[in-house]
Amino acid sequence: MDFEINFLSFYVIQVEGKGEQTSKQYKHFQTLDQEDYEDSALKDFLDGELSKISKRKVERHPKAEQVPTKIGYFVVEEGYDLGSNPNYNLFHKARYAETKEEFEELSEQFVGTYLDASAVRGGVFLVASAKLRKYFDDPFVFIMKCDFEPKVASISDESSLIRNVEMAITTKNMKSIQYPYMPEEGIVEEGELKIHQSSHARYFEDFLKFVDYNEPMTEIMKTQVMDMVREHVAEVFEPESTELEQFESDMELWATSEKRELQERLDTHQVIEAAAHIVEHTPEAELKMKLGETEIKGLLADFGENIHLAKVNGRYVAVIEAESILFEKGASPIEFHKPDELHEIIEKISSKRWDD
Repeated sequence: MDFEINFLSFYVIQVEGKGEQTSKQYKHFQTLDQEDYEDSALKDFLDGELSKISKRKVERHPKAEQVPTKIGYFVVEEGYDLGSNPNYNLFHKARYAETKEEFEELSEQFVGTYLDASAVRGGVFLVASAKLRKYFDDPFVFIMKCDFEPKVASISDESSLIRNVEMAITTKNMKSIQYPYMPEEGIVEEGELKIHQSSHARYFEDFLKFVDYNEPMTEIMKTQVMDMVREHVAEVFEPESTELEQFESDMELWATSEKRELQERLDTHQVIEAAAHIVEHTPEAELKMKLGETEIKGLLADFGENIHLAKVNGRYVAVIEAESILFEKGASPIEFHKPDELHEIIEKISSKRWDD
């Protein structure tokens, strides 16, 4: 992707002290237009970074809550348009700034808002307006934050050999925001932006107070499962019954537990039907479970088709169908095993006697 810088504002943020004694301040170094940028050292420093930010993969509903790259959307009350969102207004104005002075004024609002966030680190804060030559006349807004690198040294002279560089920065682990979000080349979403921060700390996203993020897929699936199970239980228990109250209490505990045991509330047909609703929206939805010390990982779509659960003699049994079995690192005799017939395995399990 070939981006052309329209304007770029360069700020240095310095943070001193801790807790209530923290002092945060910024200094504006320079705002560049296209001609200034082409002749500056920043061009080499940022070469390829805007393209890298734009191409970075992101999921609308990530598999986990703490992921480095997210899609954010501007929060708007029902009946109102995007113009009612303060964060959107600032991005929109910066996007269409026509002069260097106007862009600098708007960039100052970004850095000022960032300094008001609860956790801020020193470094360089960059705000850029850039066009993607091939597709758009309208520019994108990029916000980039490079933290200061501790213990950086450079070669000096014969006597001192090296010298400390107190304010060294690098694009490694650079945090970034791109507005508007571009899901595909040539397509943009005006109400969305893409944010990237390599650490799990959320301080870089927290300064955008009127931007929210989609739920991770794990939470969506959990909500769908709870709704489906509640619908089934409502047909079984009387309203306001003791059984229903106990069920709701059990469900609350289930929803907050990291390790959950099999509940045995729905039959195979009901589970397959419930799973089908999830798979319809998310074909790649995963199935993960652990039987004793054995972990099984597959696709939710395979449950009832190639992955089966059963009980034999009071014990849980997983049956997995496949046309082939592959082995990776660590050779074992099992690789030469000639599998038994399934009914022989079932008979063997059935004949076992387990002490209480």
